[in-house]
Amino acid sequence: MIQVSTLLTVIDNSGAKKAYCIKILTGYQKFYGLVGDVILVSIKKIRAKRKLNSKVKKGLLYRGIIVSTKVGTSMFSGEKTKFFENCIILLGKQRKPIGTRVVGFLPKNLRYTGFLRILSMSKGTIK
Repeated sequence: MIQVSTLLTVIDNSGAKKAYCIKILTGYQKFYGLVGDVILVSIKKIRAKRKLNSKVKKGLLYRGIIVSTKVGTSMFSGEKTKFFENCIILLGKQRKPIGTRVVGFLPKNLRYTGFLRILSMSKGTIK
């Protein structure tokens, strides 16, 4: 579960490394963000190799979709998926991903959120 003021890792190639959650835009009562929810983030750290030609700038606000959380999410079948860190993928103004590649695997329940483009950019899915 992601709350306001949570530090997140960005796992796409947009150029950002760490982001800070400012507001939960979609989700259950907007207290916590789960996998597939859209949040508003501020960029806190940029990757060192991509500083000159980065697609994002430090300190600016972007939207992001939550891709993985440390607290597990359970499916209807009873399966629970956990990850080692809280990760997001940055979105633009029209809710399209800024980056072109995703590093790592994504959970299968992102399929039901309407962001199928993100699933096609990743290496694979996890149950």
